[in-house]
Amino acid sequence: MTGDDFRDLALSQFDAIEGAHMGHPDFRVNGRIFASLNGPETRGMVVLTPEQQKGFVKAEPKVYEIGPGAWGRQGCTWVVLAQAKEPSVQRALKSAWTNVSQKKAAKKSAKKTAVKLAKKSASKKARKR
Repeated sequence: MTGDDFRDLALSQFDAIEGAHMGHPDFRVNGRIFASLNGPETRGMVVLTPEQQKGFVKAEPKVYEIGPGAWGRQGCTWVVLAQAKEPSVQRALKSAWTNVSQKKAAKKSAKKTAVKLAKKSASKKARKR
């Protein structure tokens, strides 16, 4: 698989756009990065959960590697493009896209709930007066 193949698969995710971060391409949904490519485009990165990461690394250790440091412990996973096959990378990208898009939706939902609760509380206080 090439960097262009990875890019095409990443951009095939719903509402995905390409951006740039620290001098290399990244792929975002709702403004959040779910995947990226390194500078020479020999490796991709997908944002998995630690549990998903373990599964991908165990199933295909020559393709998937745990990223360095804290990012890696949180699920950032390298994809060795020269060893990667499309169906597997498609699954990894779909998982990463889902993780990031759901995280954004959950934050948005929590914020809406907090605003509704604050308004409801203010309304109750106003009625007591």
